[in-house]
Amino acid sequence: MELTSAEEQVMKYIWKLERSYMKNILEEFPEPKPASTTVATVLKRMTVKGFIGFKQHGSNRLYFPLVKKSDYFSSHLRNLISDYFNNSTTQFANFFTTETKLTKKELKELRDLVDKQIKSNTRNK
Repeated sequence: MELTSAEEQVMKYIWKLERSYMKNILEEFPEPKPASTTVATVLKRMTVKGFIGFKQHGSNRLYFPLVKKSDYFSSHLRNLISDYFNNSTTQFANFFTTETKLTKKELKELRDLVDKQIKSNTRNK
């Protein structure tokens, strides 16, 4: 399941804050801040979708993430690779390394990361 752009913005604040009341989430927004009713609606939709949970404290709700940022990003990236790169991580890597104008240093760091992962996968088999 995906988040809308408004939901994703709120989710980023919830990941950052880890546990927060709506007033804390509202404080994170730049000016002009959205109406509290708008944020309340977004929070309700995100709760229904299973991205966040809450604990009731009197009349206030303490919100917390149910989905880890890394899990959401991984899912998002897999969908991107599937939708735009024929489900080929090689095509994605080729695009990423050529179109993002990485420096020689960044490419070497990326190669080192890949080499490290190859060694790790080899040991685990």
